[in-house]
Amino acid sequence: MPRPQVYNRDAMLDAAEELAVQRGVKAVTIRAVSERAGISNGAIYHAFGSRGGLAGRAWVRAARRFLALQREAVDAQHDPVRAVIAAADAPAVFSEQYPSSARLWLSIARDGLIGDAPPEVQAELRALDTDLRDLLIRLSIAMWDRKDAASVAVIEDCVVGLPTGLMLRRPMPPTADTRRRLAAAVEAILSVKLGDNHAHTSRNHRRNSGFEPRRR
Repeated sequence: MPRPQVYNRDAMLDAAEELAVQRGVKAVTIRAVSERAGISNGAIYHAFGSRGGLAGRAWVRAARRFLALQREAVDAQHDPVRAVIAAADAPAVFSEQYPSSARLWLSIARDGLIGDAPPEVQAELRALDTDLRDLLIRLSIAMWDRKDAASVAVIEDCVVGLPTGLMLRRPMPPTADTRRRLAAAVEAILSVKLGDNHAHTSRNHRRNSGFEPRRR
């Protein structure tokens, strides 16, 4: 009896990713992905269940790639300031290593791509939000031994706000000068003394951060 053919899920996700960044979210259909990847409609349905599942998994894969690179960059630094700078610079590294994934994640709002994603994909997205918040808290503790809303907000400004303003509004990957300006801006913000801490808790800021870049 012949063995069933095994298809590469990454090839399907690559096709969905390329369609989304080249032709827009509406171009990501089972049929279009089938034609681009050279894989049957049935195999794609079997792997992802629906168009929403396919598109959602493509966005989740891009986000996971980014977070993995960001964590690796932070882990490689022993100085807390350099760790925050590395986290802020992660979009530049991401756009170099995974250009198509970076375009998907940075230019297409996740709600537009995964609005009809199945519950398990939605759960993965919530887990990504938690992973980002945990990284912000980790960096805040390393910097100031604090994890209150005010201190974590400063880290979020450095890791999310500054890259959006100085890097993500321009063509990616950024120039070396842009990356140097970003590093200098992060260092300048971190040099400002924080106010008194009246609440050693991370609960307040948790509803403010979500794992999605701010739009252009």
